Amino acid sequence: MSRPGPMQERHAEVAYDAMAPIYDDFTANNDFDGWLSDLLPHLERCGLAGNRLLDVGCGTGRSFIPMLDRGWEVIGCDLSAVMLRLAREKVGEAVRLEVADMRELPRFGAFDLVWALDDAINYLLSTDELTAALAGMRDNLAPGGLLVFDLNAHHIYRTAFAERHVVEEGGLRMVWTGRSSPDVEPGSICEAHLAIEGDTSGSARAHLHRQRHFPEAEVLAALRSVGLEILEIFGHDYDGVPTQPLDEAIHTKAIYIASHKTG
Repeated sequence: MSRPGPMQERHAEVAYDAMAPIYDDFTANNDFDGWLSDLLPHLERCGLAGNRLLDVGCGTGRSFIPMLDRGWEVIGCDLSAVMLRLAREKVGEAVRLEVADMRELPRFGAFDLVWALDDAINYLLSTDELTAALAGMRDNLAPGGLLVFDLNAHHIYRTAFAERHVVEEGGLRMVWTGRSSPDVEPGSICEAHLAIEGDTSGSARAHLHRQRHFPEAEVLAALRSVGLEILEIFGHDYDGVPTQPLDEAIHTKAIYIASHKTG
């Protein structure tokens, strides 16, 4: 897959470079440690073993820091070098951090767990991009390793991406304006604009978030096409507690757990 060039193909990098200075403030209410405490028992029932994690789309490190506290060895990668610089400030040299596009993911090693969390995959805008990303993550799995990723459910694009929300944190006022509609169709590309008020440093910039909804059937077909076997599918609401079955009309996120087919 050729390196993305046109600006529309770099939309996620542009958005997160702009958002990086206020990302932790914007997500301050996200309890990553609590969310992982609910998720990890499900992974263990699926056979999770070992302690090597590849975090794809790791951002400022909020997703992997709880795993460091649990004794895991971590490599993190992200499209945004600006986000990675902030992660480096938190963890020093304890974690290898690399700039990488999940659409052409390098092989960093053989990992017991590969994940892409907090709807990073939704920034892919086609099934071809999704398939390329899944193939790259597959190639980083150790024998018996697990792949875990989440996606925004259809419900989010009919609500959060169709509404205006204001977050006030750390002296900032962040205004999210969705450009979708309450009746947007499954599989649509949706946009939201994020404006930042009160940033006297001028480091954070207003920017656009562009995401695609991936219906469950498309995700399962993409997994099969790259030789990954689905083990479990969960949905969760804003409480972050995984439940079954996934219902895209009411859940905020879908969680997929897969492994590399053998034999």
